[in-house]
This record gives sequence, structure tokens and C-alpha cells, in this order.
Amino acid sequence: MMTDMTKSKDATKTKRALKTSAPSSNNSTATTARQWELLNLLERGSWRGTHHLHEQLSLANFEVSLRTIQRDLNALSKRFPIEKNNANPQGWRWKEDAPVQSLPHMNLSQAVAFNMVEANLAQLLPPTILDELFPWFDLARRQLKNSKIAHNWLDRVRIEPATQPLIAPEIRRECKDSIYQAIFFEHQITACYTRRNKDTAGKYTLNPIAIVQRGVVIYLLATKVGDENQIIRTFALHRFTKVTVEESKAVIPKNFELSSYLDSGGMGFAHYLFKDLPNRGKDIKIKLVFNGKAGTSLTESRLSQDQVVIDDDENNTQTITATVNLTSQLVWWLRGFGKMLISIEPDILATAVKQEGPNE
Repeated sequence: MMTDMTKSKDATKTKRALKTSAPSSNNSTATTARQWELLNLLERGSWRGTHHLHEQLSLANFEVSLRTIQRDLNALSKRFPIEKNNANPQGWRWKEDAPVQSLPHMNLSQAVAFNMVEANLAQLLPPTILDELFPWFDLARRQLKNSKIAHNWLDRVRIEPATQPLIAPEIRRECKDSIYQAIFFEHQITACYTRRNKDTAGKYTLNPIAIVQRGVVIYLLATKVGDENQIIRTFALHRFTKVTVEESKAVIPKNFELSSYLDSGGMGFAHYLFKDLPNRGKDIKIKLVFNGKAGTSLTESRLSQDQVVIDDDENNTQTITATVNLTSQLVWWLRGFGKMLISIEPDILATAVKQEGPNE
């Protein structure tokens, strides 16, 4: 029979073995915190060497060996979309196709991008998408605010319009939300809309088709319910005073494509002189001769991929050729150069630029 002393020794050995093999609650918490910090240190698209990760963890008061970090990364790679390379020392990163919800943080470039999207495109996005993006906008703001860079990025990044800045007209939030919801789910709307130069609103039942922003004004493209010709009409969002989303499905014109609609003259983007040209003036080779270096900005922001710039120092001119779409916007833009634009080809484009009057 086993003596009481022997039993006591065996029990002590068992307790010691369990204590050694099973991590304590504190150890488990420390491991989780360390591994979470490791995931935060990795980026998508850029490799982070294990020595660099070791240094960063030390700065964050995680005193562990390089070997422990390597074991952590190998273990994490089985649960998270991270990968290693064959470099020496070894590098780790998030995979290019890693789902965004897997990423525990965003880098500075991503934070700036989200901040710019929120500042400049939020009014165009459907509310359902904005709701989904809000956590990322919030994360971007906190990432920029908490950045160790001396200056605040939120005060150092802007998108400035190339034309005269205008104040956007105020849009009723509930109207915009309803219109975007109707487009998103392809439902009809019943709306009260005040046309330009009218004092009272009219009632419309519409098939919402698309949203187009031109300058600071946002427009709804829609057809009237019951219109057999399905004429696409334009409605400025700020003139809606009430919008109700109906249960009925919207009827979209067959083969409608927004880009084709705009290219064909919708929204006034096409010039009337170009309507009889092949393909309505798309992909036309133009030649512009500028006085001096007036066209220099186009050497950095090109008109097209095939653009060619020739400087003639003897005659003090600059000739630019490019393939573009002939549009009203191009006409107005070229007019802005005034007398600094010496000649324009083809002739029909030159005629449009020189013309004045209400015929456009």
C-alpha cells in the first residue's frame, strides 16, 4: 500500500506539472495582448522584418525573445490572413486579399484616404453605405489624431476645386436619404419638387435612375411614371421638399448606361456642334498650340495617355496633341486660356471655342 508520505509527494509533483504545462490567466492575457500588438504592427503591401517587430514590441514593453515572436507569427498565420517571405531576416505582412474586417488598424496612407473620402464624397454615398463606412471614417480620424507625426493631418490635407469655389445648396437630409435608398433598391418615389423659377412645389411620381454631381449641385436622373417615351429628366436634389419611397419597383429604361447617356449630351456635357460627329465626338485627336509655356500644366496632368508635348523655343510656342472626347466641358476649359491659346484643331473644336451665345 502507498504510504501517506508517498501520496503527498505524488500530489505535489502533479500540481507542479499542471502549473508548468497550463498557462496562468495572466500569461494568457499577456500573450493575447502581445499577439494583438503584432497584428497591429503588420501592414498590407509592406513587409515587416522580425527584427523590426522585435524592436517595436520592446518599445511597447513586451519583453520577449525573437524566437517567441516567430512562434507567435506562425501561430497567427493559421487564424489570420498574414504571410511571410523567404528573406533573411524573415518578413511578414497582411495578404493583399485580406478582408478589410480582418485588419486591426489602418496605416497613415489609408487613414488619409478615408478622411478625404468622407470629406469629399460622403454626400454622394447612399446612407446604407455610409452607415457601413462610419466605423472606418471614425478609425481614420482617430488614427490621424493619435499619429506621432508632429502636425495634425486633418489640418494638412485638402482637395481644392480647379474652378471658382461655390457654396453647395442645402439639401434636406430626409429627402436625400430617401432618394438614395430608392436608387439603391430600385424603387419608385413620390415627391414634392419645386422647379426653378416656380414658387410652389409640384407632385411627381418618379422612377429614380442615377445620381450625378456637377460642381456642387447633385442631380437625380429619373423618368416620370406613366411616361411611355421614358424621357430621362433632371431634378436638382436641393429642390425636393418631400420624398416618399414606394413599394413599386422602378422601371429603368432598357439598356440604359450612365456613361453613354452623359456622352450623348445628357446633363449638357455634350456640345451641339459635335452631335453629328462619328460617335458624337468621342476619341478625337486634337492639336493645341499655346503661346510660351501656357500649356505647361498639362505636362504633369495629361489630357490623355497618348499626349505629346513639343516645345518650340525659337517661336516661343508649345504644341500639345492628345486624343480626347469633344464635350462642352472641354470647350469651356479651352476658353479659359484666352489669347494664350494660339490655334486649335480640328476646326469644329476651334469654332465651338470661339463661339458665344445661348446656343450651347
